[in-house]
Amino acid sequence: MTQATIHNRPLQKTRNQWTPLMVITVILMGIYFVLILFPLLWMVLSSLKTEREFFRNLWGIPDVFQWSNYTRAWSMGISDFFFNSVFVTLTTILLCLTIAVLTSYALARFRFKGSNLVFLMCMGGMMLSPQVTLIPLYRIIQNLGIHDTYWAMILPYTAYRMPITVMLIRAYFLGIPRELQEAATIDGCTSLSALWRIYLPISKPILLTCAILIAYYAWNEFLFSIIFIDSRAMKTIPSGLMVFRDALSTDYALLFAGLTISALPMIIVFFLMQKHFIRGMTAGSVKG
Repeated sequence: MTQATIHNRPLQKTRNQWTPLMVITVILMGIYFVLILFPLLWMVLSSLKTEREFFRNLWGIPDVFQWSNYTRAWSMGISDFFFNSVFVTLTTILLCLTIAVLTSYALARFRFKGSNLVFLMCMGGMMLSPQVTLIPLYRIIQNLGIHDTYWAMILPYTAYRMPITVMLIRAYFLGIPRELQEAATIDGCTSLSALWRIYLPISKPILLTCAILIAYYAWNEFLFSIIFIDSRAMKTIPSGLMVFRDALSTDYALLFAGLTISALPMIIVFFLMQKHFIRGMTAGSVKG
């Protein structure tokens, strides 16, 4: 037996031992699975059962996967709610990012009187709860004549996502070397040209991060969509599922199919964009 073998044995034994940190990590992952992943898995499995099987085998795996539940739920009205949500979400992302980019660029790169006050006012919006402003906001929407329209959701969504979006993009812009803008100015670029040619290409991670945060909020928002929208044709996924639930008060398998359809887009978007999301959040948190 060589000396190297004797010295390697304690190391190998140490590697196979469970440390307290490893035990705590496994326990926390188990709790996470029970609280978060298991309900999602149960929802998907329940959506693939028949109505009778749902009550007879509540926690089990379906005998035969009923993929037809999804086509039935889609044809019974989920498709209208889905496309309404897509339009409202994409429009909110475009409008919010456009305003936030211009605001953040001005706050990060220009010194003007009252700039700190403007930034504090933007951040003050993070302290307002939607429930607090619900009544005055309802009166404003009625006076503007946009009640029961897409804009009754798009404008409030944009307003409530603006503070966090401005904060993240401004912090990212502050981390971009000012010398790049000065060089662009020497080459004849205007302020907007520098924003378009330099800042936006560099800021793709934070822009994608903000787009995901806005999309998650707009897609799942329930309060404004249920109060400001009356007609079924204008309802988005969250408020439309209330109508769907009333129509299918006993067919839970079909109802869970509708819930799965509503949750699937955001899950797919997050998994596809998680690398950019993490990059944007970490970069925006350490700069500025």
